[in-house]
Amino acid sequence: MDQQRQITVLQASAITISTIVGVGVLSLPLAAVRAADAGAPLVTLLGAALSILASMLIVWLGMRFPNESYIEYSEKLIGKGLARTIIIIWILYFAILSSLIAREFGEVVITAVLRNTPLEVTVIVMLLLAAFTSRKNIMTFAYIHTFYIPFILVPVLLIVALSLKNADVVNVLPLWGNEPSGIVKGFFMLSTMFQGYFIMMMVIPSMRSPKKAMRSIWLAMLITSILYVLVVSATVSVFGAEETKKLLWPTLELAKDTSLPANILERLDAVFLAVWVTAVYTSLFSCYYFTIYSIGKLFRLQDHGMLSFFILPFLFLLAMLPQSLVQLNEINALITQFGVALTIAYPGLLLLVSLLRKKRGNQKR
Repeated sequence: MDQQRQITVLQASAITISTIVGVGVLSLPLAAVRAADAGAPLVTLLGAALSILASMLIVWLGMRFPNESYIEYSEKLIGKGLARTIIIIWILYFAILSSLIAREFGEVVITAVLRNTPLEVTVIVMLLLAAFTSRKNIMTFAYIHTFYIPFILVPVLLIVALSLKNADVVNVLPLWGNEPSGIVKGFFMLSTMFQGYFIMMMVIPSMRSPKKAMRSIWLAMLITSILYVLVVSATVSVFGAEETKKLLWPTLELAKDTSLPANILERLDAVFLAVWVTAVYTSLFSCYYFTIYSIGKLFRLQDHGMLSFFILPFLFLLAMLPQSLVQLNEINALITQFGVALTIAYPGLLLLVSLLRKKRGNQKR
């Protein structure tokens, strides 16, 4: 069997989950309560629903061209000139996203853990880690994500479950929140937290059975949706909407407020930060890998590994451009909202063109 066609359904799901669950999990409840107050769990669920629809578009498109990269079938569907222009925008977007993930990681680390460590050191270390591992092939990429997925999901679910002993259901009532008008804008904004589904565009051509890709994305999106809704529900039910708005990283505060039975560990924030670092790495790894993969496919390179250290200085410079955490959050909000539009509109356009023109890729392995 082709060594590049061995990714299973479960591995594809693991890749998607660990790409989605990343740096944003710390501020997720804050974004949700700003949008809908006590209706934060509902707006998170609606954001997940929009993301599921968007992910299905990407997977449906990929299943129509199972043996071609998204760059190859883009050129076939809308022409080389337009396709390459949009692909360059994609590459720039994911390069910027990679740098923002690394910068936010650095901000959290120097604020919560290593207060005397220069920001530049934490950022460059994470980028170097992503650069080293991005030199490997797609199967190694899949193995790394699959290995780390239990270390991400199990501790987070444990912390959420243990925190519920301090929960008050009144804090999440009414279900639609005190300002229902914020739900419409809010669920689009919350959908940005799930945009890691884009990675399936790269994964499908390497799946053992591309016809099962839809099963893979359903499993991944279901797990991440449940996880995120539980995290938001637990945080808001423990602290209340108004108190959550005052917290910079509410999920981290939830971990601080949670303890193991019999006070074996009175605070779980150290455990949570270890899990969070892993989640940040896997998300950055996916964005970094996708960036150099896209550059390699665009220029028809045989091996994208040579690009991993070539783009590193540029990503580091981009990561250090924001002058403060406030400016970083503003840029992050703008970029991720643009990204959701991009990851919905472009695959949607390609799918529509392929249906209207009745275009399909070669279905034979």
